[in-house]
Amino acid sequence: MLTDIEIAQQAKMLKITEIAKNLGISEDDIEPYGHYKAKLSEELFTKTADKEDGKLILVTAINPTPAGEGKTTVSTGLAQAMAKIGKKTVLALREPSLGPVFGVKGGAAGGGYAQVVPMEDINLHFTGDMHAITAANNLLCALLDNHMQQGNELNIDQRRIMIERCMDMNDRALRSCVVGMGGKINGVPRQDSFRITVASEVMAILCLASDLNDLKKRLGSILVAYTYDNKPVFACDLQAQGSMTALLKDALKPNLVQTLENTPVIIHGGPFANIAHGCNSIRATKLALKLGDYCVTEAGFGSDLGAEKFFDIKCRFAGLNPSCVVLVATVRALKYNGGVSKADLGNENIEALKKGIVNLQTHIENMNKFGVPVVVAINRFYTDSDGEIAYIREFCDKMDTEVSLAEVFAKGGDGGTDLAEKVCRVIEDRPSAFRPIYNTELSVKEKLDIIAKEIYRADGVIYTAQAEKSIKEITELGYADIPICVAKTQYSLSDDPAKLGKPVNFSITVRDVKLSAGAGFVVALTGDIMTMPGLPKVPAALMIDCDNSGSISGLF
Repeated sequence: MLTDIEIAQQAKMLKITEIAKNLGISEDDIEPYGHYKAKLSEELFTKTADKEDGKLILVTAINPTPAGEGKTTVSTGLAQAMAKIGKKTVLALREPSLGPVFGVKGGAAGGGYAQVVPMEDINLHFTGDMHAITAANNLLCALLDNHMQQGNELNIDQRRIMIERCMDMNDRALRSCVVGMGGKINGVPRQDSFRITVASEVMAILCLASDLNDLKKRLGSILVAYTYDNKPVFACDLQAQGSMTALLKDALKPNLVQTLENTPVIIHGGPFANIAHGCNSIRATKLALKLGDYCVTEAGFGSDLGAEKFFDIKCRFAGLNPSCVVLVATVRALKYNGGVSKADLGNENIEALKKGIVNLQTHIENMNKFGVPVVVAINRFYTDSDGEIAYIREFCDKMDTEVSLAEVFAKGGDGGTDLAEKVCRVIEDRPSAFRPIYNTELSVKEKLDIIAKEIYRADGVIYTAQAEKSIKEITELGYADIPICVAKTQYSLSDDPAKLGKPVNFSITVRDVKLSAGAGFVVALTGDIMTMPGLPKVPAALMIDCDNSGSISGLF
């Protein structure tokens, strides 16, 4: 079989003007970046404001193997399949981060015959949004350090800097560093750190902002430091929000591309789900709902991370009402959760499947707690046996949950028509009664307790002394009544990646809590989750190349 990039390079793409035309978008409302990708204009939001919203379909997953379970592939294949059965559908996805592209997971534009194209552009520089976010974040950091160098009128304590520099690459060497060395002329020496761009608050803000004015207000609300007398310093105190907004004015516009089968796709924003809130931008999703009768979107990693944050943060802020959840499961991930090593996942093992199926059960139950009907999509791999697939089908039937075999990787939209038909039927027959799982007026600890017990199935939450101190400060600042964004491993329902399946008799340990005032949520750091990932021993970057004609190989 051809590789993902070979399939993508053979795609017969339509000009982006044609994709826009099919959605009823005039050439005046697109800003082309070459022939096959474009920004969508601000005026388009006004022109579509009075249109009725389509139905919102969220694609999420069970806890994955390290290679991922093809959630974007299923999202893309489902959108293609919806078009195959005559449904006007727009796919809304996140932008890939360069960290995973060059690390272990590869790209994030789908796979096989369920891909978004141009694949190389999307996975690499695309329209420059990631670079703009990186620049805006680092401009704020530069202004902060310059303020301290130039007299420190705000009395900022360099030991209590809350903002971190960022770059969109896995680079563990930058997790902790010292800046300002080399004498007085080079700034105030202090300990600093980097996080990956997709874990920055600026990324979260871009994805949650409603327009340029809201973007500027949120940027100004970023907590950057504390003074020597423990008063908070925000980005607006440094007068940084105007120049940051100038860097981000084009990045705020969603990007239009297409699938291999020319289904329209809006890609915009890309926060990680194990570190940040894991959803594409509110603007992109809302626009997709106006342009199509159905919008298929995804949330990162397992439903304990991406879907919970999609519901409790994004839907709450945007007033979204999801109609259906598609829960992606794979035979190999269920066997992995049943204790099978990565090397043996290709071998039939019904007993391991029976042990790991509790993970799927827990995710189904969790999604039902939000009042949204669920359809399980079995993303088929060539190593899956008929007996293993039959067992998953029988299990879902016992849970009164629709299930479909998705073969979109190998067959494109044709491999997902059964899934598409079942999704449409569930939306029609089982109306959503969506509700967030907690009330924001509760305290920080009360909200964390609900998430830990209801979603992770923990016995409770343990707080370090640092976390207790941070919660007290956040509460005193008046920010206790906002949503919670938990930074947690994606491999387990717990905060320990080694505890697979459905862990029991455990507590979640919160080691620190950070205020993201601009984004509008509180981040709880659990386990040993890193905001700056590292590259593996053999990075994917080693396989990527570019020949003399400019043709890229090795991306997957």
